[in-house]
Amino acid sequence: MTGPTANIVDDDEAIRDALTWLFQSRGVPAAAWPSAEEFLSAYSDRMRGCLVLDVRMDGMSGLELYDRLIERGCSMPAVFLTGHGDVPLAVAALKKGAYDFIEKPFNDNELVNRVIEALAIDAARQATQENKASLANRLASLTAREREVMNLILAGKYNKVIADELNIAMRTVEVHRARIFEKMGVKSAVELAQLLAAKG
Repeated sequence: MTGPTANIVDDDEAIRDALTWLFQSRGVPAAAWPSAEEFLSAYSDRMRGCLVLDVRMDGMSGLELYDRLIERGCSMPAVFLTGHGDVPLAVAALKKGAYDFIEKPFNDNELVNRVIEALAIDAARQATQENKASLANRLASLTAREREVMNLILAGKYNKVIADELNIAMRTVEVHRARIFEKMGVKSAVELAQLLAAKG
């Protein structure tokens, strides 16, 4: 699945089935995996959503899987399911950036609410990355002269001053200014400055 999905990784079939049903009953798309190894082999950086990982599994543990995914640049928030006595392991996962951990037996609504929050965090992170990529593309579409003019506009200089500094006609500056605003998707120098300040 490439849409936002709760990816359940648990070696207990009954828990996988129960969680899949639980999430889907609340309108959360879910996919289940019987082992960390299977999820890792299917993992793609195009996957969106969150991870619901059992801490202890036969073979690779949920924590080991999380470490491997971080190494591969995975930014999906992870919610760990932990049995009694696994709290130190869960705390270690939180220190590595996991979103939350929930002890078994868990409250169904609490778990779903945490997963919905994790999905929202992933969606916001994705939107930020897409906005940055879009801005980078818009900047790349500017010619060298348009960049020169843009930098002088951002320095607060008037068209006449820009024309004098670049030794071009004022009408040419106006044309460049209009093209810069159009390419960057802004209507004023203030909007342009705000857009580029947000990039930083």
